[in-house]
Amino acid sequence: MINIGKITLKDFPLLLAPMEDVSDPPFRAVCKRYGADLLFTEFISSEGLIRDAIACRRKLEIFEEERPVGIQIFGGDEERLAMAAQIVEAVEPDFLDINFGCPIKGIVGRGAGAGVLKDIPQMIKLTASCIKATRLPVTVKTRLGWDDASKNIEEVALRLQDAGIAALTIHGRTRSQLYKGAADWTLIGKIKNDPRIKIPIFGNGDIDSPQKALEYKDRYGVDGIMVGRAAIGYPWIFREIRHLWRTGELHAPPTLEERLDVCRLHLRASIKWQGQIGLYEMRGRYAQYLKGLPELNEHRKKLVMLSSPEEIEEALDDIGRAYRGLEMGRQPIELVNYHEKCTL
Repeated sequence: MINIGKITLKDFPLLLAPMEDVSDPPFRAVCKRYGADLLFTEFISSEGLIRDAIACRRKLEIFEEERPVGIQIFGGDEERLAMAAQIVEAVEPDFLDINFGCPIKGIVGRGAGAGVLKDIPQMIKLTASCIKATRLPVTVKTRLGWDDASKNIEEVALRLQDAGIAALTIHGRTRSQLYKGAADWTLIGKIKNDPRIKIPIFGNGDIDSPQKALEYKDRYGVDGIMVGRAAIGYPWIFREIRHLWRTGELHAPPTLEERLDVCRLHLRASIKWQGQIGLYEMRGRYAQYLKGLPELNEHRKKLVMLSSPEEIEEALDDIGRAYRGLEMGRQPIELVNYHEKCTL
């Protein structure tokens, strides 16, 4: 078993990454249904929480069926990050995660996210301020370092552990790489296998198939794996990883009916959470879930033009009837950058 504070996870837990404009409650619910063991919210600005910004407060909303779930925050000021941690504690998530990895210029420029990778003493101070301010387990998500010349993650991991964090997730790229090039898990494995490391170490970066997830688990020995962009439009990846690990066999890809069911589930959850806005926000999801469907563009155009849940569900039923028995197979997952969202 893997423990994070009082949270107990099954062996080799699968984590859903905190992704800006992606990891909202409806999406988290879908991924939970298909096997994600540990969920994270979108990252939230400490400054926004303190100012009581509506968008930030909205991101604090979590639901019982999601648990265990953590709220991720970012910021570059010790006192204000601690204040944000206290605000987070009030909504009773299972843990608090600090983002020290987002490479986006606007966040880095404020001394937050991956910007802290250039000032390790400040990273430790920020972490310690959160740990002192809350009774929640505190975890961290970060990168290998600022650039190839400063891959200091080994030092960082030990110092964060000494500061009192409960778990560490490491993305196998530097800040300078942004989302380019292949993720390098070598240092992640080195940290996990360091006898001085006692906390769970989770690996993240480029996990786009169950085969790669198991290969990296065996090669690097990590306690668990975080999946980000590969889960967008394909929440079944969690089920497929777990099945391959347990049985040694590949799980059958989702049927068309399963894909349509997920569209319905996500649509209903999105509307329940945000009303009509949720219906509009679903418009970008249909093509992701139905990738590989013949004449997909025509169906997508129809779905995004409809303005009521009943019409959309009827259109989904029509697709099911029109392509009954269609074997869509497992479509290749494209690790695209969704407007450079902070998927780490």
